[in-house]
Amino acid sequence: MPAQCSAEQFLFGTVEGRAVVAAFDAGTVTSDAGALLLGATDRAIGLVRRFAACFEDGRSAENVEHTLAALVGQRVFGLALGYEDVNDHDQLRHDPVLAAITGKLAARRSDCAPLAGKSTLNRLEHAPAGEPTRYHKIGHDGAAIERLPVELFLDAHKGGKPPKRLILDLDATDDPLHGEQEGRFFHAYYDCYCYLPLYVFSGRHLLAAKLRRSNIDASAGAAAEIERIVGQIRARWPRVKILLRADSGFAREELMAWCEAHGVDYVFGLARNQRLVGAIAADSAAAELESLAHGGPARRFADFAWRTLDSWSRARRVVAKAEHLPQGANPRFIVTSLPAGAIDARTLYEDIYCARGEIENRIKEQQLDLFADRTSAATMRANQLRLWFASFAYVLLEALRRIGLRHTQFATATCGTIRLKLLKIGAQVRKSVRRIKVAMASACPYQTEYHLAYLYLKRAAF
Repeated sequence: MPAQCSAEQFLFGTVEGRAVVAAFDAGTVTSDAGALLLGATDRAIGLVRRFAACFEDGRSAENVEHTLAALVGQRVFGLALGYEDVNDHDQLRHDPVLAAITGKLAARRSDCAPLAGKSTLNRLEHAPAGEPTRYHKIGHDGAAIERLPVELFLDAHKGGKPPKRLILDLDATDDPLHGEQEGRFFHAYYDCYCYLPLYVFSGRHLLAAKLRRSNIDASAGAAAEIERIVGQIRARWPRVKILLRADSGFAREELMAWCEAHGVDYVFGLARNQRLVGAIAADSAAAELESLAHGGPARRFADFAWRTLDSWSRARRVVAKAEHLPQGANPRFIVTSLPAGAIDARTLYEDIYCARGEIENRIKEQQLDLFADRTSAATMRANQLRLWFASFAYVLLEALRRIGLRHTQFATATCGTIRLKLLKIGAQVRKSVRRIKVAMASACPYQTEYHLAYLYLKRAAF
């Protein structure tokens, strides 16, 4: 028989006459006990089940150890918990809490862990579009995956009145690449090789995350994406008013003409040029005189009809901010379909358009907290799947924030803060015939918020 050795102890000095001793002998312990809230959130919105339904499993049922739902849930939960690589799952596959929220405590075969390892999850991330093939037993339906975020957004309003107006924010951002990935191009503005994904948000709700090559205009494909999203929204809420909001990269004839033809309003930034600056020369001069007189910034607003020399099919309303700062002139322009009688120039610019910057915070959460920029696979198809997995991890955390944390100090916290404060909780896990007891750290300072989140999520699940 092997010798029964006691765990090695580590001595870290003394405190008030008592030795500080440590050892790896606590038994079954997890550092992610807060993930139970993720499981409760998933039960409330059905994300993993619906996401898994977008994949097709061509594996032999008698040989399947890990179901599609378990694989999808494991990857989404892992990203939400901060584990960005599939390599991390070679250790996570033994985690008792992750196994519990995934719905699988033990493997059928004695040589398997309860959850999947890196190789199995890697095959999931490389699932081809369409039906499974001989060499790729799992396939995915890209169109169904694209529809799911909008469906979850619509379901978030179930039981209540539909909103009178929705603002959809569009933005493109750089996704730097450091290898020889398919579709890589050098983007001079960002000074790196990158992808140029397109994001669409409504408030904090993610509606689309589409991976694109970077050798394109920022608005490329935006009209088709908006047409799909607006169609889904109006199928459920036919009377809702929709406003598109974006920077000057989206002020393109194709997108504006589509909006005008389909009853969708827009407010887009407009890149300045000499003609535009000349059109507000009098307002700029007045702002400069006011700035010099008071020694601080001054701004005036102009409102006029404008048409480009050849790229626009019609004249459109343009609002200009003629601003003068101590550093010099700072003119800004926006183009909109909203009539002047509906909203004045200052309110449109300051209260509506300037709020567009909030989408950049949502994209930062995607890329910094949920690792949406981990597009290191060789093919664009696999990288798009990785982007979708990160996107649904964001959707899950946003649902936790919206449902469970709405009346707490974390109601507007970032995904990274929620993870740090409420998900990363140490606990001892004890299994018996009738239950699994997760004994969380008694010193956790956010027990009140955790308890409220549990109650709200439990109510939402029914």
